Amino acid sequence: MSTPMPPEPDESPERELTEEERREQLQAFNRREQDSAWRAVAYLLTGPLIYGGLGALADHWLGTTWLVGAGIVGGMALSLYLIWFRYGTH
Repeated sequence: MSTPMPPEPDESPERELTEEERREQLQAFNRREQDSAWRAVAYLLTGPLIYGGLGALADHWLGTTWLVGAGIVGGMALSLYLIWFRYGTH
């Protein structure tokens, strides 16, 4: 006894997009890309500012002078890693 074959998939071509639908898709894509770019800039600014600020607080508390620089460099390294991890793995 043979098993019945499933019906053939409909091979009708996909519907063509109208000019307005194409324009809307392009605008949505551009907004996403622009948002990603501004997010990356925000990461580049906030990482060194936050970790530099934490380094300044630690310098004040501990009586040292080198933790601000270490915080700024560490914050930039973490920011670059976050950008690479989030946007560079596509």
